[in-house]
Amino acid sequence: MNDNNSPASSRENYAADTEKPWLVYILECRDGSYYTGITNNIERRQLQHNEGTASRYTRSRRPVIIRYKEVCGSRSDALIRECALRLLSRKEKEALVAKNK
Repeated sequence: MNDNNSPASSRENYAADTEKPWLVYILECRDGSYYTGITNNIERRQLQHNEGTASRYTRSRRPVIIRYKEVCGSRSDALIRECALRLLSRKEKEALVAKNK
């Protein structure tokens, strides 16, 4: 029997995650600020942010809502795109989020 906390289950989850495409995402925090990050499992990452285990920034700004996500070719591509999104002004991020609705 394989429960969700067993080492075998963790390996299976890790293997499944490594096969998923990498995404860059923008969260809107409770205070209206934006947070940008990357992941290959958006559902798990949003849960981590809302549980307060993902980043110090979002820990005090919960709950967070995914406002934008973009599939990237690789982890490296996602990191490069994340850097580009972080350099955008607030107005540019708002326009990107609005286009994504």
